[in-house]
Amino acid sequence: MEWVRGGCLGYGSSSTVHLATSKNSSSACPAVMAVKSCNQSDTTLLENEREILDEIGFCPQIIQCFGDCRATDENNECLYNLMLEYAKGGSLSYKLKKSGGCMKESDVKDYTRSILKGLSHVHAKGFVHCDVKLDNILLFENGEVKIADFGLAKKSGKKQGRGEIRGTPLYMAPESVNNNEYESGADIWALGCAVVEMVTGKPAWNCRPGTNMFVLLIRIGEGDELPIIPEELSQQGKDFLSKIFVKDPTQRWTADMLLKHPFVADQFQENVPLKEESKELSASPRCHFNFSEWASFQSSSSPRSELWSDGKVKSISSSLNSSCWTSPEDRIRLLAAGQSRNWRDSGCWVNVR
Repeated sequence: MEWVRGGCLGYGSSSTVHLATSKNSSSACPAVMAVKSCNQSDTTLLENEREILDEIGFCPQIIQCFGDCRATDENNECLYNLMLEYAKGGSLSYKLKKSGGCMKESDVKDYTRSILKGLSHVHAKGFVHCDVKLDNILLFENGEVKIADFGLAKKSGKKQGRGEIRGTPLYMAPESVNNNEYESGADIWALGCAVVEMVTGKPAWNCRPGTNMFVLLIRIGEGDELPIIPEELSQQGKDFLSKIFVKDPTQRWTADMLLKHPFVADQFQENVPLKEESKELSASPRCHFNFSEWASFQSSSSPRSELWSDGKVKSISSSLNSSCWTSPEDRIRLLAAGQSRNWRDSGCWVNVR
C-alpha cells in the first residue's frame, strides 16, 4: 500500500492521527484515510486494535481498518501505522461542543441506536470495547456514527491481570471499579453515561474539574448511588437509562434488548410495547459493600487526581505494580493513587483539524 501522510487531525499521549491519501485507491484502500501512528517501541495498543478489528470483521457501525505498515517519517523515525476509515465529522464529543453543550433528543436516539448496533456486533463476536465514550464515536458526512478506538478492547471472558486497568474513570461500570470485571455489561453502562452527556452536555456523575479521583470511584462502586437521569429526557428516554444504570451487570439490559426499547427502536417498531417479562429487569438491585472505613477517608497526604485537563476526560490502560490488593476497597485505593499511570496524560485526544 502506497500512501502520503497529510495534515495532523489529532494527537494523544502515545500516538497521532494524520490524514492520508492513497496513491492507488481501490475498494480495499480508499483515496482518503486516517492513519494512526505511534513509535515503534510502543505499539501495543495499535497492534491490539488491528487484531481486534480483524477478528470482529465488517459492521456498518464500526470503523473500518485497511491494514497496517511500518515506515519512516520525515524525521527518519520508524513508526507503526494503522490505516483507518476517515470520519470527516470528527467525534461526537467535538459535535457536542459545537452544538452548544447538548443535543436534540431525536439526534441522541439516532446516535444511540447506531452505537447499540455496533456494540451488539462486537459482543456477538465475543469482544468488549472497554472504552465507550463520545471521544470514541466518530461522525460521518452522511450523519452516520461509528465506534472507533479499539486499543483497549479485549476478548470477552479473558481474565484481567490483578492490577490491570482499562477505560475512562467517569464511564467505568461498578463491577469494573470494584472487581476488575470488563465484560459486555461494562460497555452498556458506559453507553448510558454517553447518553446522559449528549443530553445535558455534562458528565453523568456531575463531577467538577479537580474532583478527587478516590471520591469519584467510591461513588461509582459503593452503595446504591446511580448517575442522575436527566429530567429533560422523555419518559421513554428515562426508562431506557433505567435499564442501563443497574449496579448488578447480570440484571443490566444487553445491547440486543436495548435495541428493542421504544426509545431507540427503528421507526416501524417505535410503538411496539416492551414484552411483559422484560419489565422485571427494570429495578436496580441493591449492592452492598462494607466500605464504612473508606467513606470518610481523609488525609492531608491522600493522593489527588484531576479528572480533566483542558476539559477532556481521560482513558487509561495500565498495570499497577502492586499485587497486594485483594478487595474492592484496596482496588479503589490503588485506582485513585499515583501507583497507576497518570490519568491526566493517557488517552487524551486533541483535535487540531
